[in-house]
Amino acid sequence: MDVEQLKVDVDFMIQALKEAQAAAEEGEVPVGCVIVANDEKVKGKKAAPAGRIIARAHNLTETLKDPTAHAEMQAITSASAYLGGKYLDKCTLYVTVEPCPMCAAALNWSQIGRVVYGCADPKRGASRFSPNLYHPKTEITGGILEKECSQVMTDFFSAKRKLK
Repeated sequence: MDVEQLKVDVDFMIQALKEAQAAAEEGEVPVGCVIVANDEKVKGKKAAPAGRIIARAHNLTETLKDPTAHAEMQAITSASAYLGGKYLDKCTLYVTVEPCPMCAAALNWSQIGRVVYGCADPKRGASRFSPNLYHPKTEITGGILEKECSQVMTDFFSAKRKLK
């Protein structure tokens, strides 16, 4: 990965971390993400300037009492609505924790161009179950701000254990 791309990835992962922090403050598992338009020729009714965040989301499973309300699912819905189309092939999703199989499959259906995640999820991450869940053309990059993303999760669950 070139230095410029790494800088861009770090900048957008910081935005995803802000969403994760918002989730934690709401008592949600602190996973946050943003979707960024990579190209002004994004499919759909509405064009988005390249490099612009078109969706922000964090986990809402507790708030909505919905096991499918993961950050990625919320962001896919928001980005698709913004663009007026279901394909996100010219977009990148930045998420603090590796997507689960459900989210990876949804990202496949959206044909997302790239997925960038912070820390791996050895218990429930898509790579544990099937790394082939993503669309064949989707580029996957892991480990961006890995320590920071992992720390948010560790802090959240440590605090939860202390409350019990």
